[in-house]
Amino acid sequence: MWRASDGGPLEFLVIHRPRYDDWSFPKGKLDPGETDEECALRELAEETGVGGELGVELTPVEYVDHKGRPKLVRYWMVAVDSSDTTVDHFEANDEVDVLGWMNATDTATKLSYDRDRMLLAEALEHLG
Repeated sequence: MWRASDGGPLEFLVIHRPRYDDWSFPKGKLDPGETDEECALRELAEETGVGGELGVELTPVEYVDHKGRPKLVRYWMVAVDSSDTTVDHFEANDEVDVLGWMNATDTATKLSYDRDRMLLAEALEHLG
């Protein structure tokens, strides 16, 4: 998720997951019968309380999780109107305890994984 504030820098939404003590972009697992696109929008709403429309799809990410299972994650850019204050009313939950909007430099520093920094770089390319 990204937004452009009036005259300010682009900002990206990052989340902290207490279970893994990491900072990343929202993501999740498919429910039975759900498309990848439906999952992406549902997970965004569940984890951040913010909705949106899927934009450009970024390069899928493949990795092996902490239990040795292969993972494939699809990401889309989602623009959020800078006047949307929904995220300001975020309530911590079991999956996400903190979220924040950050400029690109702070986002790159905060992210826990190189794969997420690569996604950020790709998103910045699309945003020109």
